[in-house]
Amino acid sequence: MLHHIKYGTTTIEYKLIIKPNKKDVSITVDLHEGVQVIAPESVSQKQLDKIMYQKAPWILKKQYAFREMEDEVTPLEFLSGEKIRYLGRAYRLKVIKQNTHQPSLLFKNGRFIATLPSGHNQEQQTEELKLLCIDWYKAQGTSKLKERLKHYNKLTELTPSSVVLKDQEKRWGSCTKKGELLINWRIMMAPLRIVDYVLVHEMAHLKVPDHSEAFWSYLRSIMPDYEERKEWLRINGPRLNL
Repeated sequence: MLHHIKYGTTTIEYKLIIKPNKKDVSITVDLHEGVQVIAPESVSQKQLDKIMYQKAPWILKKQYAFREMEDEVTPLEFLSGEKIRYLGRAYRLKVIKQNTHQPSLLFKNGRFIATLPSGHNQEQQTEELKLLCIDWYKAQGTSKLKERLKHYNKLTELTPSSVVLKDQEKRWGSCTKKGELLINWRIMMAPLRIVDYVLVHEMAHLKVPDHSEAFWSYLRSIMPDYEERKEWLRINGPRLNL
């Protein structure tokens, strides 16, 4: 259930999460999840309203920054010369049109090479190459994640039942009750250290299923600088798109 407060002429909506063992009120602002407030059972609505009112300028500033970042993201048209990102680096795309019925996309000698039927118009080219690019991220990314998984298996002694790259619009990863790690394919555009953060974050849920203090403490024991990586993703995450 969403709650809200009025700050001047602006309405700020937020999701309230009550945790019995929480000692204070914490507020997060996320591009996809919006404003979340985690509070102890003892806090009254009056106290909550006061805290939210005091934090309103900070919340609005964060929301404005997210809107600015969204505006900066320009979708690829998949034209020769454009750059496609992989593991934090940008590689140029070369588009070749020829008599073929089977479009393809491959990475060779430091660049992406796309082959398309000569009859494709620009709209068809954009749509076709976007789908091919997503498939490439999923295939290449799965291989890379399995490689990184071996490294962190040794550190954590945790083994997921599977790791799957898929389309997840509102989250970077999730861990199912069956021990499957579901990772957003878009993370493969980020630097490897950020990919590692998402992978290890979800692996940590195999041990601690929630986001309690115990979870963050355990994550810190594996990845001491996780907060820095998490912040990078919060700021740059909206740019990781096609």
